[in-house]
Amino acid sequence: MKKQVRYSPEVRERAVRLVHEQQNEYESQWAALESISSKIGCTAETLRKWVRQSETDLGTRGGMSTTDRERLKQLERENRELKRANEILRKASAYFAQAELDRRPK
Repeated sequence: MKKQVRYSPEVRERAVRLVHEQQNEYESQWAALESISSKIGCTAETLRKWVRQSETDLGTRGGMSTTDRERLKQLERENRELKRANEILRKASAYFAQAELDRRPK
């Protein structure tokens, strides 16, 4: 399996811009993607995903935008932390309640 390569945001933006600008010069969008991706050094499928996400972020395509996706991840992370904290508090409360019942009255 190949090592995953991380491309800078500038490279991604430039590649997407090239696809949008030069798409009319090719017989299909896929032909443009293949040509431009070979020049950039990524696969055509990777570039296609970047173009689709760019279209979603601009509102020309349906789906969840990048900012919405990041916000959802943040809220899910926060939700997990709160559930973990609640579980700890629930166990501590049960422990101290049991200790109070086991204590001998004077």
